[in-house]
Amino acid sequence: QAQLVESGGGLVQPGGSLRLSCVASGFTSDYWSIAWFRQAPGKDREGVSCISSSGSVTNVVDSVKGRFTISRDNAKNTVYLQMNNLKPEDTATYYCAADRLFADNYCSYSGMDYWGKGTRVTVSP
Repeated sequence: QAQLVESGGGLVQPGGSLRLSCVASGFTSDYWSIAWFRQAPGKDREGVSCISSSGSVTNVVDSVKGRFTISRDNAKNTVYLQMNNLKPEDTATYYCAADRLFADNYCSYSGMDYWGKGTRVTVSP
């Protein structure tokens, strides 16, 4: 059974940094794109960043561009989200999700096949 487990969340002051990890297990050898989403209380879930199966293609949404970086270490079955210069509006529960694709030249925020349970990030003085 495929599984995703997030970690690395916590309380941080504005301007601080956190690195989230998403460990994948039980996945087949298909092309698996991984995306990070977040959901703040009372708001819709939004995609933040995604990465293709090999890591050759990445995407970061405008609201976090220049502050968040996604990467993956396939030897460790882990995808990371490095978050720098955090702002109070980044406060949310962050989820990673996997999408089985047919190629390695893109990543996706829709039609996700598996989800983790999330890790909470709070940015506050």
